[in-house]
Amino acid sequence: MWFTFLILGFVVAQRLAELAISRRNAQKLLDRGGMEYGAAHYPVIVAVHAAWIIGLFYFTWGLEANWPWLGAYLALQAGRGWVIAALGERWTTRIIVLPNEPLVANGPYRFLRHPNYVVVAAEIFILPMVWGLFWYAIAFTVVNALVIAWRIRVEEKALKPMRPS
Repeated sequence: MWFTFLILGFVVAQRLAELAISRRNAQKLLDRGGMEYGAAHYPVIVAVHAAWIIGLFYFTWGLEANWPWLGAYLALQAGRGWVIAALGERWTTRIIVLPNEPLVANGPYRFLRHPNYVVVAAEIFILPMVWGLFWYAIAFTVVNALVIAWRIRVEEKALKPMRPS
Protein backbone atom coordinates (compact mmCIF):
# COMPACT_ATOMS: atom_id res chain seq x y z
CA MET A 1 0.00 0.00 0.00
CA TRP A 2 2.75 2.46 0.90
CA PHE A 3 4.39 1.83 -2.48
CA THR A 4 1.21 2.86 -4.30
CA PHE A 5 1.13 6.11 -2.36
CA LEU A 6 4.81 6.64 -3.12
CA ILE A 7 4.16 6.25 -6.86
CA LEU A 8 1.10 8.48 -6.86
CA GLY A 9 2.82 10.97 -4.57
CA PHE A 10 5.61 11.19 -7.14
CA VAL A 11 3.06 11.90 -9.89
CA VAL A 12 1.36 14.61 -7.82
CA ALA A 13 4.70 16.22 -6.90
CA GLN A 14 5.77 16.11 -10.54
CA ARG A 15 2.52 17.73 -11.71
CA LEU A 16 2.74 20.46 -9.06
CA ALA A 17 6.34 21.21 -10.04
CA GLU A 18 5.31 21.37 -13.70
CA LEU A 19 2.49 23.77 -12.87
CA ALA A 20 4.98 26.03 -11.09
CA ILE A 21 7.36 25.92 -14.07
CA SER A 22 4.46 26.51 -16.43
CA ARG A 23 3.21 29.50 -14.47
CA ARG A 24 6.69 31.06 -14.45
CA ASN A 25 7.24 30.41 -18.17
CA ALA A 26 3.75 31.64 -19.09
CA GLN A 27 4.36 34.94 -17.31
CA LYS A 28 7.69 35.39 -19.11
CA LEU A 29 6.07 34.67 -22.46
CA LEU A 30 3.22 37.08 -21.81
CA ASP A 31 5.72 39.74 -20.70
CA ARG A 32 7.52 39.26 -24.05
CA GLY A 33 4.29 39.88 -25.98
CA GLY A 34 2.98 36.32 -26.13
CA MET A 35 -0.68 35.76 -26.85
CA GLU A 36 -2.70 33.10 -25.03
CA TYR A 37 -5.17 30.99 -26.97
CA GLY A 38 -7.75 28.50 -25.78
CA ALA A 39 -8.00 29.70 -22.19
CA ALA A 40 -11.60 28.44 -22.11
CA HIS A 41 -10.60 24.79 -22.41
CA TYR A 42 -7.77 24.96 -19.86
CA PRO A 43 -10.01 24.35 -16.80
CA VAL A 44 -11.42 21.27 -18.55
CA ILE A 45 -7.92 19.87 -19.01
CA VAL A 46 -7.07 20.56 -15.37
CA ALA A 47 -10.32 18.91 -14.24
CA VAL A 48 -9.69 15.79 -16.34
CA HIS A 49 -6.15 15.40 -15.01
CA ALA A 50 -7.21 16.07 -11.41
CA ALA A 51 -10.04 13.53 -11.69
CA TRP A 52 -7.62 10.98 -13.19
CA ILE A 53 -5.16 11.33 -10.30
CA ILE A 54 -7.83 11.45 -7.58
CA GLY A 55 -9.48 8.37 -9.05
CA LEU A 56 -6.16 6.55 -9.08
CA PHE A 57 -5.77 7.17 -5.34
CA TYR A 58 -9.24 5.69 -4.81
CA PHE A 59 -9.15 2.71 -7.17
CA THR A 60 -5.61 1.54 -6.43
CA TRP A 61 -6.37 1.03 -2.74
CA GLY A 62 -5.04 -2.39 -1.78
CA LEU A 63 -3.74 -3.28 -5.26
CA GLU A 64 -0.21 -4.45 -5.98
CA ALA A 65 1.90 -2.59 -8.53
CA ASN A 66 3.01 -4.31 -11.72
CA TRP A 67 6.73 -3.67 -12.20
CA PRO A 68 6.89 -3.84 -16.02
CA TRP A 69 4.08 -1.28 -16.34
CA LEU A 70 5.75 0.90 -13.71
CA GLY A 71 9.01 0.64 -15.65
CA ALA A 72 7.18 1.73 -18.82
CA TYR A 73 5.69 4.70 -16.98
CA LEU A 74 9.06 5.75 -15.56
CA ALA A 75 10.71 5.38 -18.97
CA LEU A 76 8.01 7.60 -20.42
CA GLN A 77 9.16 10.35 -18.07
CA ALA A 78 12.29 10.65 -20.20
CA GLY A 79 10.00 11.63 -23.07
CA ARG A 80 8.32 14.21 -20.85
CA GLY A 81 11.71 15.63 -19.90
CA TRP A 82 12.79 15.71 -23.54
CA VAL A 83 9.70 17.73 -24.51
CA ILE A 84 10.17 20.20 -21.65
CA ALA A 85 13.89 20.57 -22.39
CA ALA A 86 13.26 21.11 -26.11
CA LEU A 87 10.79 23.92 -25.45
CA GLY A 88 12.77 25.43 -22.57
CA GLU A 89 11.19 28.68 -21.42
CA ARG A 90 8.48 28.26 -24.06
CA TRP A 91 7.06 25.19 -22.31
CA THR A 92 3.77 25.83 -20.51
CA THR A 93 0.57 23.93 -19.85
CA ARG A 94 -1.23 26.71 -21.72
CA ILE A 95 -1.13 27.73 -25.38
CA ILE A 96 0.95 30.90 -25.56
CA VAL A 97 2.34 31.97 -28.91
CA LEU A 98 5.16 34.45 -29.39
CA PRO A 99 4.38 36.37 -32.59
CA ASN A 100 7.14 36.45 -35.20
CA GLU A 101 9.22 33.76 -33.48
CA PRO A 102 9.91 30.48 -35.26
CA LEU A 103 8.38 27.29 -33.97
CA VAL A 104 10.60 24.98 -31.97
CA ALA A 105 11.98 22.35 -34.35
CA ASN A 106 14.52 20.55 -32.17
CA GLY A 107 14.26 17.54 -29.86
CA PRO A 108 11.10 15.50 -30.35
CA TYR A 109 9.62 18.34 -32.42
CA ARG A 110 11.84 17.16 -35.28
CA PHE A 111 9.65 14.06 -35.48
CA LEU A 112 6.19 15.05 -34.19
CA ARG A 113 4.11 18.21 -34.17
CA HIS A 114 2.70 17.52 -30.71
CA PRO A 115 5.02 15.16 -28.82
CA ASN A 116 3.80 16.36 -25.43
CA TYR A 117 0.30 15.09 -26.18
CA VAL A 118 1.70 11.71 -27.18
CA VAL A 119 3.49 11.49 -23.83
CA VAL A 120 0.39 12.59 -21.91
CA ALA A 121 -1.85 10.14 -23.76
CA ALA A 122 0.57 7.31 -23.01
CA GLU A 123 0.74 8.33 -19.33
CA ILE A 124 -3.04 8.43 -19.02
CA PHE A 125 -3.16 4.81 -20.23
CA ILE A 126 0.01 3.36 -18.72
CA LEU A 127 -0.20 4.58 -15.11
CA PRO A 128 -3.55 2.88 -14.35
CA MET A 129 -2.13 -0.28 -15.91
CA VAL A 130 0.49 -0.33 -13.15
CA TRP A 131 -2.40 -1.66 -11.02
CA GLY A 132 -4.20 -3.56 -13.78
CA LEU A 133 -6.97 -0.98 -14.11
CA PHE A 134 -7.62 -1.59 -17.81
CA TRP A 135 -11.16 -0.18 -17.69
CA TYR A 136 -9.87 2.98 -15.99
CA ALA A 137 -7.05 3.35 -18.51
CA ILE A 138 -9.49 3.04 -21.42
CA ALA A 139 -12.08 5.41 -19.91
CA PHE A 140 -9.59 8.19 -19.26
CA THR A 141 -7.81 7.60 -22.56
CA VAL A 142 -11.10 8.29 -24.35
CA VAL A 143 -11.89 11.38 -22.25
CA ASN A 144 -8.32 12.66 -22.66
CA ALA A 145 -8.46 12.06 -26.43
CA LEU A 146 -11.56 14.24 -26.70
CA VAL A 147 -9.96 17.05 -24.69
CA ILE A 148 -6.64 16.81 -26.54
CA ALA A 149 -8.40 16.82 -29.93
CA TRP A 150 -10.07 20.09 -28.88
CA ARG A 151 -6.76 21.49 -27.67
CA ILE A 152 -4.85 20.50 -30.82
CA ARG A 153 -7.47 22.24 -33.00
CA VAL A 154 -7.01 25.42 -30.95
CA GLU A 155 -3.23 25.12 -30.97
CA GLU A 156 -3.03 24.45 -34.72
CA LYS A 157 -5.19 27.50 -35.40
CA ALA A 158 -2.96 29.64 -33.15
CA LEU A 159 0.25 28.33 -34.77
CA LYS A 160 -1.00 28.38 -38.38
CA PRO A 161 0.49 31.81 -39.22
CA MET A 162 3.90 30.53 -38.07
CA ARG A 163 3.88 27.29 -40.07
CA PRO A 164 5.57 27.27 -43.48
CA SER A 165 3.06 27.23 -46.34
